[in-house]
Amino acid sequence: MLFVARVTPAAEGNRGGGCRAAMVTNPVHGLPFLPGSSFTDSTKTAFHRSQTLGYRNGYAVVRRPTVGIGGDRLHYNQLSQAELDELANKAPILTYGPPKQAPPAEFVPAHVAFDKKVLKFSAYFQEDVPISSEEHYRIRHVNMYYYLEDDSMSVIEPVVENSGIPQGKLVKRQRLAKNNVGDHYHWKDLNRGIDITIYGKTFRIVDCDRFTQVLRFYAIWDDTDSLFGECRQYIIHYYLMDDTVEIREVHERNNGRDPFPLLMNRQRMPKILVENAKNFPQCVLEISDQEVLEWYTAKDFIVGKPLTILGRTFFIYDCDPFTRRYYRDKFGMPDLPRVDVSKHEPPPVKQELPPYNGYGLIEDSAQNCFALIPKAPRKDVIKMLVNDNKVLRFLAALESPIPEDKDRRFIFSYFLATDMISIFEPPVRNSGIIGGKFLGRTKVVKPFSSVDNPIYYGPSDFFIGAVIEVFGHRFVILDTDEYVLKYMESNASQYSPEALASIKNRIQKQDVQEAPAPESENQQATEEPKEQDLETLIDTIQMHLKDHSCQDNLRETFQIYDKEGSGYVDKETFFKVCDTLNIPVNDSLIKELIRMCTQGEGRINYYNFVRAFSN
Repeated sequence: MLFVARVTPAAEGNRGGGCRAAMVTNPVHGLPFLPGSSFTDSTKTAFHRSQTLGYRNGYAVVRRPTVGIGGDRLHYNQLSQAELDELANKAPILTYGPPKQAPPAEFVPAHVAFDKKVLKFSAYFQEDVPISSEEHYRIRHVNMYYYLEDDSMSVIEPVVENSGIPQGKLVKRQRLAKNNVGDHYHWKDLNRGIDITIYGKTFRIVDCDRFTQVLRFYAIWDDTDSLFGECRQYIIHYYLMDDTVEIREVHERNNGRDPFPLLMNRQRMPKILVENAKNFPQCVLEISDQEVLEWYTAKDFIVGKPLTILGRTFFIYDCDPFTRRYYRDKFGMPDLPRVDVSKHEPPPVKQELPPYNGYGLIEDSAQNCFALIPKAPRKDVIKMLVNDNKVLRFLAALESPIPEDKDRRFIFSYFLATDMISIFEPPVRNSGIIGGKFLGRTKVVKPFSSVDNPIYYGPSDFFIGAVIEVFGHRFVILDTDEYVLKYMESNASQYSPEALASIKNRIQKQDVQEAPAPESENQQATEEPKEQDLETLIDTIQMHLKDHSCQDNLRETFQIYDKEGSGYVDKETFFKVCDTLNIPVNDSLIKELIRMCTQGEGRINYYNFVRAFSN
């Protein structure tokens, strides 16, 4: 301590500028920190070191010391890390010789780098139920956890209340054996859509959490240029963890292909090979970094651009939302729009029908061009049910330059259910013309209508005064029955003003004819021609109305009301009997017969009327 007593402030003042930079004051006594002037503190009693080793989550960890020996303050180097790196790598060879190699980077063990990093997968397994009659098996959902720090796994089943099944942790955290050789499951072995067997139970992995990050792209491989080629869809997975690529097939129902899930297993894909590695046997040996100049990375997968993998050119047309966000954050691509790759069907070829040959209806003939075995054209069933047994009858004359045709009369029957027309010519005795069916049921095309788009006659075309052309013959409508008049009145919107005017004239003419006319002097002279017309009309009605052969019932009914046996009944009784026996009194021929059988004031000779309904 004698040396300490001799130190004076003047001695401290002798420290020059050069020595002042090289000397450091003793932190305790203020003496220069030089050999011979520093000594241990005899008053210090604590010499323990700070704790630098510890345990965290069951693993040994190293901590930096915060204080020195005995709790003294540590003096840290005030230089920056960049300056320290520069000093470490600086090599003044001439003065100090060759420099020493920089120490390697600090090693970080896996249990530190992947601490608390876990991959979660959703899976299920099928459990047999042999002792129940209601169910043979049940599906149980589980969660698989893969711990990256030590490659261990655990299987936990979510607990469901009142399920009656022991649930919870099915497999404790441990490394699980993959095969009998001794290999263990690795995170590369886990993926969605695969089966994994653990202790005899097969689990099906169906999903994973967002931490297990994968870029998903939707692509097509268009091979239509080759023989029997087609355009097929694929899903490309790019794993960010190890830059591996996987290509999965997209199967459609009834596509005729085996449901094989993968086109290419998960592996790193070379983008550019070295010049000498083009003949490298890739089918038997695995490509290493020595044969590859550049591998495929995430920046090579862009929506809207083609990509060649293993000789196949895939066109990427879409990706999932996570991939879009990743490219926006990582590469600054704000938008990756979907590319429409759907093939539009070509416009259908218009089927041209051959010219109409004139046989049958056009619709029936066209069916031979649509199918090998022709089918009948579709019918409007609702229209047929509503208009069943509804017939419009018209009296018409034939327009012809031949004199013998001027007195010919025809009855048009228009069937509302099928829009067909039939023509009947009442036979006339001693006329030299054979009457009967003039035209069978068929649709009649209007003149000047095209063959491709024929226009048929409809109910609105038939009215008194209308001209109907049927296969080159022109007919003029002269009269109609009471039912047609009522039909035209109830469906006035379908008819033209000319047709409605003809109805009005017809009703007015009918009222005039029903008025009683005075007996003329030549009444006896006209009785003989009337009898001839009556016989002709009876023969016509017998041929036209064959279904109403009810002479016996009709005669007996009239005789019940004719108590005097005169052969006459009044009009009220006559129409009452006809209504009871469903006699079509509204038919134009029947109306004419009633008119000819009427005698005097409201009396009708039912003998001649009954003759028209004989067999």
